[in-house]
Amino acid sequence: MIFIPANQPALPPSTQAWCFAFVQRDLLLPEADAPSLQPLDSAWLAALATTRHYLGTLAGQDCWALALPEPPPGWRRLPLRAAMLALDATLAALAGRASQVLEWDRSHRHCGVCGTPTELQPGERARICPACQHSAYPRLSPAMMALVWRPGELLLARSPHYAAGMYSALAGFVEAGESLEDCVHREVAEEVAVRVTELRYYGSQSWPFPHSLMIAFTARWAGGEIVAQAGEIEHAQWFALDALPNIPPRLSIAGHLIRDTLASMRSAAAVNSPASP
Repeated sequence: MIFIPANQPALPPSTQAWCFAFVQRDLLLPEADAPSLQPLDSAWLAALATTRHYLGTLAGQDCWALALPEPPPGWRRLPLRAAMLALDATLAALAGRASQVLEWDRSHRHCGVCGTPTELQPGERARICPACQHSAYPRLSPAMMALVWRPGELLLARSPHYAAGMYSALAGFVEAGESLEDCVHREVAEEVAVRVTELRYYGSQSWPFPHSLMIAFTARWAGGEIVAQAGEIEHAQWFALDALPNIPPRLSIAGHLIRDTLASMRSAAAVNSPASP
């Protein structure tokens, strides 16, 4: 299914629409055995919404982000992370987009400069202050992710808020005046006290908790012994490729980064290993 983003619906609207409805940070799903979403006649659901924003079209049908005060009959709340794990990749990404748009709208009802109530700006995703003309667009917080490697091993760490037994790549937010590469070197040094080289861009992912843009790299270890940053890193160590701990699912870019790097390193090792007699 192809998604085409837009800020304003085309006319005429589609007869059915994808509705990404939220009560606070929970996505609403129809009460069913398996979490799912389908296009539906959204007029009745939109009538219950306190806020709604147009997202674009998915497979030619309109998509809406809706905020409701409570679930209507026949619908149930599910935390966004759990809902994204249950939905297919396209719908999960759209649910994340809808969540971020609604959070932006909720948190910018008043001007951050003068405190005046803001108004939606026609034709673009923005809220504007009628008093001082300050515009507020949906916020994005760039964050780097770095998977540090050396031959035969990956450096993985766990934060205190991770699920029990879960390890992942290193990550941290980009600071003002900092490039992504600067951020990788700084965060790796701060979190585990090692130096890295050979940075390679892997990919990026919108991460709606609450409004991050994750930019992932691999980086080769260049020296230093692991010293976990107090208060940030609960534990970090080198793991052999055939003895990795529990890692994030493929919902997150971390899950893809670790698995794809593991596959690449195993493939390279197999090519470079001596032929069997």
